[in-house]
Amino acid sequence: MSDEQTFRAIPLKGLQAFEAVGRCGSVMAAATELSVSPGAISQQIRKIESFLGVTLLERSGRTVELTHWGRLYHAEISKGFEQLAFAQQLLERARNETGLVLSALSSVVNKWLGRRIFDWQALHPDAQVRLIGRDKEPRMGFDEVDFRVSYGSDVLQHDHYVELFRDWVVPACSPALIGGAKITASDLLSYPLLHVEWERHFTPYPSWAEFAAKVNAELKAPPSALSFTLSSSAIDAAVNKHGIVLAQMSMIADELEAQTLIIPVDIRMPLRESYFLAWDRSALQKPYGSEFRDWVIATARRQAQLSAPAIL
Repeated sequence: MSDEQTFRAIPLKGLQAFEAVGRCGSVMAAATELSVSPGAISQQIRKIESFLGVTLLERSGRTVELTHWGRLYHAEISKGFEQLAFAQQLLERARNETGLVLSALSSVVNKWLGRRIFDWQALHPDAQVRLIGRDKEPRMGFDEVDFRVSYGSDVLQHDHYVELFRDWVVPACSPALIGGAKITASDLLSYPLLHVEWERHFTPYPSWAEFAAKVNAELKAPPSALSFTLSSSAIDAAVNKHGIVLAQMSMIADELEAQTLIIPVDIRMPLRESYFLAWDRSALQKPYGSEFRDWVIATARRQAQLSAPAIL
């Protein structure tokens, strides 16, 4: 059998299973990554061991360890899998070569930029833009992302960035929740309160306890202890009459216009950090790249004026 015939006969699923076990360190972890059962992983590896005529894994109960032959083989096939991943990245970048890809935090896409992008589209109908809602920071120059809206110190991972705006939060609720009653800031604290608790690596979101301190009121045990990691989810809960939320001004403009949300007491508190726009240098060489960056910055500048209190 020629080398080419031998290569074509290799059990490719077995190669994939073995590479994953060697990289992940266990059959269970490899099975989770490949979305198959541990038994399927073991079966595929036995097939490739039979094909090669060597033992690749030493099995002892539930633990496995690469043999000497296994370590040698894994080091070489890993290079092939890395090359395959690189080829996929090249293909994906080629597919997006004429379009712009912007990644942003999920709530920013859902409630702010995703709503404003139609203004950009009206100005540049021929420009292709893809929005990705993703909380994990991309790797510029490696991931298929041209621009990224980041929050706070996360932007320091990138080489090129500019500050966009510092958002403010304000009490917001469905008009049906208060039934047209004239209420004070301290009255709000007797209603069901919706809490936003961002992931720990972010600076804390403004809390109802801080709001109570700001208005010199006492925060008792809240009637509702619902909390959300996404600002957008808390806003949606407020629209559905589940309570009052400290909502980001940038994310409730459409709800205020449609009167599905109201601001019962206009007392605002700033977020602790700003939003930033980061970009890959090559993005500015794409069609409409520079224009898109300038448009996002200008849109954010307008939002800064809308979010902040009229008199500071």
